[in-house]
Amino acid sequence: MTAIHTHTTPRTGAPESQHVAAVRHEHSWATESRHPTSAGHVLYVRCTACGIHRVDLQGHHDVPPAPLSRVVGGEP
Repeated sequence: MTAIHTHTTPRTGAPESQHVAAVRHEHSWATESRHPTSAGHVLYVRCTACGIHRVDLQGHHDVPPAPLSRVVGGEP
């Protein structure tokens, strides 16, 4: 088989692969960095089990963070 007959599959960025990775398990989010903004705190979080990243917004310290982005990265 030559390179003409093989297909490469992107490891990240494809919506279907992000969805599959997101439903495999319940994520355990760890905050990698936290930044104050006018809307609250922006949190960059990573799942400790699979490495997927997400951006959250915590509008007030009494309210749990809400996701601002889709999950990115991790294992396919």
